[in-house]
Amino acid sequence: MAEKPDRTVSSVIDELDNLIAEIPRLNDASVEKIDSRIRSIIGKASQGLSPVQLLLAYTDWLAHLSISPARRVRLLQNFSEKLLRLSTFTARAITEKSENPPPKKYPYFMNDLWKKVPFSVMAKGHSMAVEWLKEADTDLPGMGPFSKELVDFINGHALEVISPTNLPQTNPEVLKATWENKGRNLLEGIGNMQRDIQKKLLRDNRPEMGDFKVGENLAITPGQVIYQNNLIELIQYSPTTETVAREPVLIVPAWIMKYYILDLVPEKSLVNYLVAQGKTVFMISWKNPDKDDRELDIEDYIKSGILDALDAVKTVVPKAKINATGYCIGGTLLAMAAAYLAREQDDSLNSITLLAAQTDFTEPGEIKLFLGASQLAFLDSMMWTDGYLEAASMGGAFKALRTQELVWNPAVERYYLGRETKPVALMAWNADGTRMPAAMHSRYLHELFVENRLASCKFLVEDKPVAIQDIRVPFFVVGTSADHVAPWKSVYKIHHMARSDITFLLTSGGHNAGIVSGPEHPHRRYQIKSQDPMAPYIDPDSWVESVESHSGSWWPAWNLWLDDQSSEQVAPPTMGAEGTDYEVLWPAPGKYVFG
Repeated sequence: MAEKPDRTVSSVIDELDNLIAEIPRLNDASVEKIDSRIRSIIGKASQGLSPVQLLLAYTDWLAHLSISPARRVRLLQNFSEKLLRLSTFTARAITEKSENPPPKKYPYFMNDLWKKVPFSVMAKGHSMAVEWLKEADTDLPGMGPFSKELVDFINGHALEVISPTNLPQTNPEVLKATWENKGRNLLEGIGNMQRDIQKKLLRDNRPEMGDFKVGENLAITPGQVIYQNNLIELIQYSPTTETVAREPVLIVPAWIMKYYILDLVPEKSLVNYLVAQGKTVFMISWKNPDKDDRELDIEDYIKSGILDALDAVKTVVPKAKINATGYCIGGTLLAMAAAYLAREQDDSLNSITLLAAQTDFTEPGEIKLFLGASQLAFLDSMMWTDGYLEAASMGGAFKALRTQELVWNPAVERYYLGRETKPVALMAWNADGTRMPAAMHSRYLHELFVENRLASCKFLVEDKPVAIQDIRVPFFVVGTSADHVAPWKSVYKIHHMARSDITFLLTSGGHNAGIVSGPEHPHRRYQIKSQDPMAPYIDPDSWVESVESHSGSWWPAWNLWLDDQSSEQVAPPTMGAEGTDYEVLWPAPGKYVFG
């Protein structure tokens, strides 16, 4: 009788062993593939944001707030004081029937209607709520700096959602328009919303460019494509002057944007301006990658992009060094390529111009809030699943930095006021986004934004580090004062690394509009100063205080600097180089720009 249970137990164990043996065992590759797919699904559902990153940040905040009882009491006291001040403000506004302009630091309350009761009270209450919530997540002992910045950022954006400007029943501009139009604006707004929802459901990704079309009224500076590979087309622009500077200009745009931001309508075209000033201009037009390009790396962009373009320019314009210009991360890529050339003792470059381009990423601005470890894991998974990062994901991140200006204000205009705003040239270009290959963009985020390898001379090209300190040609570096993508103080850090002459120029405006200002702009101002590498360091705040300010566009100042880098005036070169790999292929703007 005692043996029977043993045999039963033994048989059960044997069956379990057999069952386990039959279960397919997951290897490391399978585990990573499944988990990455899950992260990708979650990331797409959350618009590329990591819910884990948010949870960790808020846990950090609330946990430290929970062990700070005195601080919580003070917050309650401050809340009571603000509530009392709001009550006093309301009573005075009602009894005295006075107009009270909202604080100037909240520009979305600038309409005169916000000065009247009850809207002035709403604006005042909202501004007080913003101030109180900032007090709650500021200077909390023990809280990590990244968590503090992320919580402060999310809290501020959460209050923007319920701002009285963004609700139809509390926005006086919407109420006035509804009364005057007998509600037609709301009906038109509903129609706009229906069309937008339909486009989203149909996955219609065509850019909203209004009346603008590439090759018709955008990117129309005459030129020819003289080279194409699997990554770039190289455009050579037709000369319009009898003589040109011997040294040509090669422009490297960012690969997260179409190149024609620098060749918009003629009066806003940097290319057109340079050609008219007697410069031979070449432009890289990047291919818009797809899933088959997932393995393209930064080194591919350096070699098949910049280095191949340099070979073409040197063939068309022999015996002349090149004035290389890079915009945004195209400038960062140019700095890498220039450091590589310096390491290899290649003297192809005559000068380097960096437009709103970072080389040191220790302080890259608010964009770093989207680059925590958990966030990067979600982004990597999304990119490897699709083979690329969608333009909408990058655009969404940049919009998140300025939601009131780029999200809520347009929504109020379109859905509440029923207005169809026709895009200007810059808006049309901005809608025409590009994708980023998975391998390249992952390395860019990890090794530059997170690990800052370029600034620390640890970024590898061909398995050896490159250093900006090796570059010996002069720099012209432009920062824009209101830049939320490449903050000007971060761009200024080139002074920490370069060991050659630097001319630094700070212009008013943002990342795009500040650069694409046109040759004449009465509302722009700029400061410019050249500095010898052996001169004492000047910190950015002291630089702003001490350098003279000039009115107008910065373009003429740069053109004069390029003239100083020129050795002589010569006859324009031929278009392309007949009998070589750089013959004329087809007219600008080329083919890749339509991808």
